[in-house]
Amino acid sequence: MSGPLVFAGGAPADLLIRGAHVLDPRRDLDEPADVLVRGGAIAELGPPNTLEAPAEAEVVEAEGRHLLPAFVDPHVHLRTPGEEHKEDLESGTRAAAAGGFCAVVAMPNTAPTVDCEPVLVALREEAARVARVPVGFLGSITRGLRGTELTEMVELREAGALGFTDDGRPVESAGMLRRAMQYQRLCGGVLALHCEELSLSAGGAIHEGEVSARLGIAGVPSLAESTMVARDAALAGLEDARVHVQHLSCRESVEAVAAAKSRGVRISAEATPHHLALTHEALLEELHTRLKMNPPLRTEDDRQALIAGLRDGTIDCVATDHAPHARHEKEVPFEEAPMGTTGLETAFAALHNDLVLPGLLPLATLVERMTAGAALFDLPLAAIAPGEPANLVLVDLEATWQVGEAGYESRSDSCCFAGRTLQGRVVLTVAAGAVAFRERAGVAA
Repeated sequence: MSGPLVFAGGAPADLLIRGAHVLDPRRDLDEPADVLVRGGAIAELGPPNTLEAPAEAEVVEAEGRHLLPAFVDPHVHLRTPGEEHKEDLESGTRAAAAGGFCAVVAMPNTAPTVDCEPVLVALREEAARVARVPVGFLGSITRGLRGTELTEMVELREAGALGFTDDGRPVESAGMLRRAMQYQRLCGGVLALHCEELSLSAGGAIHEGEVSARLGIAGVPSLAESTMVARDAALAGLEDARVHVQHLSCRESVEAVAAAKSRGVRISAEATPHHLALTHEALLEELHTRLKMNPPLRTEDDRQALIAGLRDGTIDCVATDHAPHARHEKEVPFEEAPMGTTGLETAFAALHNDLVLPGLLPLATLVERMTAGAALFDLPLAAIAPGEPANLVLVDLEATWQVGEAGYESRSDSCCFAGRTLQGRVVLTVAAGAVAFRERAGVAA
């Protein structure tokens, strides 16, 4: 991938991936095959053990493993600039590669905020020096995420912004968001919206319900999210704006997105692995701050609604909302801890383990949804076909591993799946034609 995405790059790969089960749902590929990568591009596909490896090519014996289009994450926090003690462009994209991602899109709620051209240009230059996989950046909708003054959206788009978001905060003023939608129509891109009615969520740390009552912790009602989803969808319909709703967490929000789509609103939506795999009941087993995120984990009914939405396409894609924090920031009383969990390294394994293996979601659908984030920003979708750039992930669906046992590529160990044993592991990632990650005896090389 190229254009608005930037990274340090690597030597164009020459690989013969031999005998993997190739699964590309958009190409109707679902069979064992050899795949030859030459000079960073897919050169040829053939029946298993039929392709000859060029003299310079590495041969990867992949029988019993699955070769998939590499994933794209439209929602990550890489903490650069200003909070590199939590994560930086190199460590965050290294974690992405370890999770099978060939591209990620970073949020602008940094210090300083990505709300002007100089900050965005500096970020892109840094990514071109150190990023392990291609990275795109969103500019903020309002200056400093304060919700009172729009950024120079045209200037940011010309400098390379894929779109705009105040993620971390909602755009509270409906009038301000309407103006942003009017500008978005002029400059292009997409508005990615964090939907939260702050007057309803204020002071809450977990989902408002039975678990919050039992634990004596102030809760956040589902309506804090779903009412804003409905408001923002109504505004998008009025302005014919292109909007994307971030990290859906509850049934009412899924229903609001479905209703908006039925009216012809140009709206898309994402769900995270933690909301798809976990519920607030996990807090009764372990009241740990790595399970504190915004929006919070909700009920089993909400989880099932998210899975159904992902299955039927109401929810367009999976996004990790990878939100690293330093250990000392999370090792405080629960109510005082910052919101957020990491997710890049565990996304595929968690969803394969908790959705595919129990029969809740076909593997092909999971692959499609984990790659669909590219389309939100008009980026090319990874494809396993001759002539396409090599954006590939080789996975072992039988391998089991304990999350965190061997450490993390991310600087942060605040992962909501820590300690869990998952089935399904990334073995090799090729991003933009270069090998970005490979596993050797459980250790990244």
